[in-house]
Amino acid sequence: MFDDRSPIYLQIADKIKEDILSGALGEDEQVMSTNQYASFYRINPATAAKGFQQLVEEGVLYKRRGIGMFVSPDAREKLRGQRRERFFEEVVDAMITEARVIGISLDEIVRRIEGAK
Repeated sequence: MFDDRSPIYLQIADKIKEDILSGALGEDEQVMSTNQYASFYRINPATAAKGFQQLVEEGVLYKRRGIGMFVSPDAREKLRGQRRERFFEEVVDAMITEARVIGISLDEIVRRIEGAK
């Protein structure tokens, strides 16, 4: 599951985010404990805890003392909003910049997109 592209704790956080976005984890649903996660993926529990803590800080997960970690009620919408914003910044804005450089009008781009439906 893990690769060398980024720290494992970030990959853990990304995996949980993907599970929330896909609907595999729903709002207020309990996630595996850090120890369960560490055991399942054979990683250090501190690494798993660091990934979970990042998600708590981002408001994606919340902790119920003595019970565990749960998906925040607004996590899916929050993540979708972040993903949309990143899509526009990384894909659409870059596409518009490149189109201007090579002489493609925004009207041409819109026609092409509308024709792809």
